[in-house]
Amino acid sequence: MKFSWQSLPKPITALAPMEDVTDTVFRQVVADVARPDVFFTEFTSVDGLFSRGRGAVIHRFDYTQKEHPIIAQVWGTDPELFRRAAELIVDLGFDGMDINMGCPQKNVTSRGAGACLIRDRSRVTDIIAAARKGLANAIPLSIKTRIGYKKIDPDWIRFLLEHHLDAVIVHGRTASELSKVPAHWDEIAGAVQMRDRMKANTVIIGNGDVADYTDAVGKCQVYGADGVMIGRGIFQNVWAFDRHGVSHMDDPHVLLRMLKKHIQLFEKTGKNFAILKKFFKVYVQGFPNAGQARVRLMEAAGAKEAISIISDVCAVLS
Repeated sequence: MKFSWQSLPKPITALAPMEDVTDTVFRQVVADVARPDVFFTEFTSVDGLFSRGRGAVIHRFDYTQKEHPIIAQVWGTDPELFRRAAELIVDLGFDGMDINMGCPQKNVTSRGAGACLIRDRSRVTDIIAAARKGLANAIPLSIKTRIGYKKIDPDWIRFLLEHHLDAVIVHGRTASELSKVPAHWDEIAGAVQMRDRMKANTVIIGNGDVADYTDAVGKCQVYGADGVMIGRGIFQNVWAFDRHGVSHMDDPHVLLRMLKKHIQLFEKTGKNFAILKKFFKVYVQGFPNAGQARVRLMEAAGAKEAISIISDVCAVLS
């Protein structure tokens, strides 16, 4: 059955795309304990997908069946490459395509991509048209963006709604605000109200400062969004999407078993072990000498040594 944003039960939950974080390995870990309604890949350059360096980025499109429904997120500026990326995304069996128009990082905006597209509406129109041509109505198209570039710009959201996208994920901050201020959920509410006045069928997903499912339900009730996307909150609670509020973040035995599984899955990818180290603080916490254990893990040269350290720590805890 074809995936549809409109058919998902509300509130819709999604795990935010985060570079070198939400790869297939971490998505599998989350799927096994408390899955969201929708997964997203790491954001992937359309230029990279069709360059000599394709091998360095195509792994971002790796996924397993347990991760469905999964949306491929891409970024760039060339409409023709978006068309070709859309065809590839369909061929690879993804459930949807998302275009990043919200990333505020300089290595992206300096190329005119990400949040910089908020100021280049004619190019956005061309990109959307090209992506739709490549998708050929096979799967839905969404855009993840912010509420403005240097200042809040409601007309930007109106512009996107006029393109009748399947979904718009609205991060409640401007690009210049990065993550330095609280998310403006009142602006996300404004986007919902605008959508309703326009009688558009676009799903509105709010993003910014959402801790867990309980928080998601509350924000959707107050601000009217169809769902939420959780990003950094997953680092505080891997069970963030549990609908019953269950979490085992206070159980070091469970966390260390999860870390061992995470390492074993990651080792199969062949990626640099150093990438994995950002996760150690997620799993190694809340027990005596946890800090010392993290230091040992950070010094580990590879997966085998890290797993041995985990076994040592578990033995002491037992």
